[in-house]
Amino acid sequence: MLRAILATLLAAAPALGFAAELGPAAPQSEGFAPERLLQLHKIVQEVVQSGQLPGAVTLLARHGKVVATDTLGYQDLATHTPLSRSTIFYLFSMSKPITGVAMMILYEEGKWRPNDPLSQYIPEFADLKVFAGLDAAGKPILVAPVHAPTIGELMTHTAGFSYGFFGDGPVEAMYLKEQPLAAGSLHEMIQRIARLPLVYQPGTKWLYSLSVDIQGYLVEKLSGQPLGDFMQQRIFGPLHMVDTGFYVPAAKLPRLATIYSAESGPQGLVAEPRDPHADRPPGLSSGGGGLLSTADDYLRFAQMLLNGGELDGTRILAPRTVALMRTNHLSPALQSGEFGIGYQRMRPGFGYGYDVAVYEDPLKAGSTMGAGTFLWDGAAGTWFWVDPTSDIVFVGMIQRRVGPHLPPVQLTSQAAVYQALIEP
Repeated sequence: MLRAILATLLAAAPALGFAAELGPAAPQSEGFAPERLLQLHKIVQEVVQSGQLPGAVTLLARHGKVVATDTLGYQDLATHTPLSRSTIFYLFSMSKPITGVAMMILYEEGKWRPNDPLSQYIPEFADLKVFAGLDAAGKPILVAPVHAPTIGELMTHTAGFSYGFFGDGPVEAMYLKEQPLAAGSLHEMIQRIARLPLVYQPGTKWLYSLSVDIQGYLVEKLSGQPLGDFMQQRIFGPLHMVDTGFYVPAAKLPRLATIYSAESGPQGLVAEPRDPHADRPPGLSSGGGGLLSTADDYLRFAQMLLNGGELDGTRILAPRTVALMRTNHLSPALQSGEFGIGYQRMRPGFGYGYDVAVYEDPLKAGSTMGAGTFLWDGAAGTWFWVDPTSDIVFVGMIQRRVGPHLPPVQLTSQAAVYQALIEP
C-alpha cells in the first residue's frame, strides 16, 4: 500500500510543483563498490566542512537511477539556510548545453545547417572584419575573413568572437567598451557585436566567447519565440524541469542559493549581493549564462541526453542529433593544448562538440571516464558530465566563483566516481 502511495505522489510531482526525481538504487546493483564510493562523499564533505565551499549538492546516476547523492552545507551562510535538492542555483555557463539543445531542435526542423554562414540569418554580420594588428598610429588593421563564420563554428567557439574579459588585447578592450551582454535585448546585443571585429580568422583558433548568446538570438529569430518561451515549451515543460528558467518567481526566492567568492584566499568566503531583479524576466535572456536550475532538474536534462534525446517517454531530440551534438568537431590542430578555459583544455583525446566538451579518447587525455563522455561547467562552480559508454550521469551544484583557490571538486569527483565503478 505504501509503495503504491509513493508511486502516485512521484507521478504527480510535476503537477504539484516539485522537481521530478529519478528513482534511487543501491550502488552495488548498478556496478559500484559501496565502500569505494564513500570516497566521493569524503571529497565533498571535506571541502564543505573546511569552509572552502558554502555547500554542495551532488547526484550520481547510472542506468537511469540515482546511486549516490550528497546534500551538504548551506545555501546561505548568514542565515544558516541548509542546502537541499530543491535549492535553486545559478548555472552560468552550464546554460550553454541547454541552448545547444534548443539549436539542435531547430536543426531537426531544417532551420539551419552547420556550414551556413551566420550572415544568412543575421544580416548585421554581413560585413564582419578580422583584427590583424595595429598600424604605426596604433589604429586597428581590419581585414576581410578568409571565409564567413558559420553556425558550426559558432557552436564550437571557433567563429572568431570573444567575451572580452579573458584577455587584454585591443579587441578585448573594444568588447569591454561596447559591453554586448549589457544590452537591453538580444537584438541590441547583436547590433553591438556587429560593430566589433573578429579576434581571429574563423576556424583557426578556439576561444571561449559569447557565441552561445548569439545562438540564443538565432533561436529567437528562427523559432519566432522569445528564448525563454521556446525553452519552456520545447525543453523544460516536456522534461518536467519545473525550477529552471531565466528568473526565479518570487515565491521560489527563498530557495535561491547565495553566490560566494574568495578572491583574497582559499578561506573567508564573501557573499555577493543578490540580484534585485532575480525574480523578473530579463531584457536579455543569456543563452550562454543566464539560466537557473536545481540539481534534479539538470539531472533530468542530462539523462535525456544520455538516453539519446528521450526521457520518460518524451522525446526532445533524435539519437543521431544528440550524436552530432556530442561529437568532436575540432581539427587536430586545435587540440594541441594551446586552447581552452579552466579545466577544459583542448588536447589530444579531448575536443569540443556543439556547446559541450567531448572526451574522444579519455585515456589519451588523462582521464578514466568512458569514451564519448561530454560535459561542461559554470562560473560559480557547477559541473556535470554524461558518459554514454558507462551509462553514467553526474551533476554537481555549488555556488562559489571560479578562481585560483577553488577546490578542484570537479576533477576529484570524476576520479572518485570511476575508481568506485567495478562493473564498467
